[in-house]
Amino acid sequence: MHPALLGLTTVILGVGGCLLYFIGSNLILDKVIFPQKSGDQGRNINRANMIRPWLFLFPAVFALGLYLGYPVIETLRLSFTSRAADGAFVGMANYNKMFADDKFWEAMRNNMLWLIIVPAAATAFGLLAAQLTDRIRWGNLAKSLIFMPMAISFVGASVIFKLVYDTRPADQDQIGILNAIWLKFDGGAGSILMLKIIPALLLIAFAALTAYAIKAVLTPLKNQHARESIIFKALRITGAAIGAYLVVKSLLSIVALFTATLTYGEPQAWLTIPFWNSFFLMVVLIWIQTGFAMVILSAALRGVPEETVEAAIVDGATPFDVFFKIKVPQIKGTIVVVWTTITLVVLKVFDIVYAMTNGQWETQVLANYMYEKLFTANDWGLGSASAIIIMLLVSPILIWNVYNARKEMKER
Repeated sequence: MHPALLGLTTVILGVGGCLLYFIGSNLILDKVIFPQKSGDQGRNINRANMIRPWLFLFPAVFALGLYLGYPVIETLRLSFTSRAADGAFVGMANYNKMFADDKFWEAMRNNMLWLIIVPAAATAFGLLAAQLTDRIRWGNLAKSLIFMPMAISFVGASVIFKLVYDTRPADQDQIGILNAIWLKFDGGAGSILMLKIIPALLLIAFAALTAYAIKAVLTPLKNQHARESIIFKALRITGAAIGAYLVVKSLLSIVALFTATLTYGEPQAWLTIPFWNSFFLMVVLIWIQTGFAMVILSAALRGVPEETVEAAIVDGATPFDVFFKIKVPQIKGTIVVVWTTITLVVLKVFDIVYAMTNGQWETQVLANYMYEKLFTANDWGLGSASAIIIMLLVSPILIWNVYNARKEMKER
């Protein structure tokens, strides 16, 4: 059958089937199950109206159960079986094997690194872009350009950046922008400024912002009257500990930056440099997600009451004070939603790593690890076990988003 005809037939059957289902189910409900007889007419109408919403919900619930619920249950079952043993139950053997695999822990470390950097960077750049583009005349054009990467698939963006990081022999022209710029440095004053002093200042700024965030996170713990569960207090302490680790890591990186010997005049295979290659991969996702963060946060900033901004200006607040002390606190809920949404994307990141390094050179992540075990090694037990780990990491963030959404609805 011709694809166009097949598509048309599918639409007709799908729409027609939905209409038949809703009309037929309502007729059965009103005429057969709860007929509107003279004696029980009122009671039957009430009963039918109580069941009717579930008739409309049933197709969606059934589809979600079939395409989401069943795969989760089946994946959990497969994680306790072994293909080598003809699908026999092996208990926790797959999980023990996975936890003993160095590649798994490499994937976990990289995912945590992605988790710390990408949501923070994308949200920060998105917030900065939202604030700045609202203050210029051609802001809508700037927003369109910043949002444009969202229209590109992860694989397409990976191909673009693979060309940016491309490496050719030293005697050939470099088509990779990064290497073309790198070869311009010769170790002089300009090289020291661009490759050591400016990165060091950026690391100092990052450490200072992280320290400020630690203070903001721990401050509510000093309030004896604040009602907060032990879980949230533990999360605050954990977040502060991670922040302290990042501050120490940033300061140590500054020392390493000034003591490192750079190979000027030699093209670099950027994607093969351990540790730093993960950052080059992160740039791709930050580039894509910044547009998403900008659009959402721009709408939130426009919702900030002008009265509060004007009152702050009258009281002598600087533009920085207005932004950080007036606007940001009022859109904190939106920032959290953007942050957690990007976090979900990060936990499931696969395309970028698969297209650019395929997990080589210490860039492995959980989703790519799962793909390799499931489809390359044909080990459904180990692949399913890693998929369950990803689900366990994603679930708390989903629950947190649902909890916050319901809390905001109640407050309204």
